[in-house]
Amino acid sequence: MRQVVLRRRPIGLVAIEDVEVVTSELPELADGEALVRTDLVGIDAAARTWLDDQPGYLPPVQIGETVRAATVGQIVATRCDAYEVGDVVTTLGGFAEYSVSHDDLFTTVIGRVADGTADIDREALLAVFGSTGATAYFGMHDIGRPQPGETVVVSAAAGATGSIAGQLAKAAGARVVGIAGSAEKCAVVVDEFGFDACIDYRTDDLRAALREHCPDRVDVYFDNVGGPILDAVLGRLAMHARVVLCGVISSYVSGEHPGPSNYVKLLAMRASMQGFNTLDNWDRYDEANAELRRLYDRGQLRFRSHVFEGLDLSVDALNALFEGTNIGKTFLRP
Repeated sequence: MRQVVLRRRPIGLVAIEDVEVVTSELPELADGEALVRTDLVGIDAAARTWLDDQPGYLPPVQIGETVRAATVGQIVATRCDAYEVGDVVTTLGGFAEYSVSHDDLFTTVIGRVADGTADIDREALLAVFGSTGATAYFGMHDIGRPQPGETVVVSAAAGATGSIAGQLAKAAGARVVGIAGSAEKCAVVVDEFGFDACIDYRTDDLRAALREHCPDRVDVYFDNVGGPILDAVLGRLAMHARVVLCGVISSYVSGEHPGPSNYVKLLAMRASMQGFNTLDNWDRYDEANAELRRLYDRGQLRFRSHVFEGLDLSVDALNALFEGTNIGKTFLRP
């Protein structure tokens, strides 16, 4: 099997020298283990943070370990009662052709050959029904709580999580305004994802554009980026607004996270700002997927794929999220 292992801690964007593609023997399975053939690697911004030697909700990837990432694949051998050969699972298989799974919260059976549910759209699974869709659902449903007629703003709206979050708000009857980093991305956000408007933060006067597109102010802000964009939206909050802190992609690479200088607006507008993590809601994934499936089957959820082919492009795939070149969900096919 081939796998991408960490050779040194990255500084800034991941460099070719920070990782190495190595070939090793397939592992011998112990009792309670199953071997998963990776079909698709889903890449999220969190994958970059796991390469730093900093504590978080998951331990950092150690030097010599496979670079961690969410994957979907098929069980090809098993010594674990929870899995059968042919099962389709999501897991944290990382950048590797094969991985070993256990019966734990990181591995979920999505389909089985025995009951005819193994023929699953792998891209849709990771882009809509995996952790990406669950993140959008829990953040928007539990914290944002958009109501018909309210105004919702979503940053990184052309990205995997932001695009789903905005569509969930639209399905709830809200007016949704996206923020993205190019004219092309803004066009996709409006024309494909169905947002009412999109602001190009690279070329537009962000504060003026927020006044134009959010005349009644912002009731819900789903924040994926932090930094100056967060400050700008805080200045446009409506009374009793809800700010959902999902990510800080603007500073994952630098490692510096300046606090919002405009936080006083939370006090003035009696607003709330809350962070969350999908792992806290693991027991509610069925709930999230049921709603996501309902909307997807009705044509109210769409996604875009940006696929890199081969483990040799793992660095390019990782960096794409921070270089602004990706639209929708970024994948690597081993």
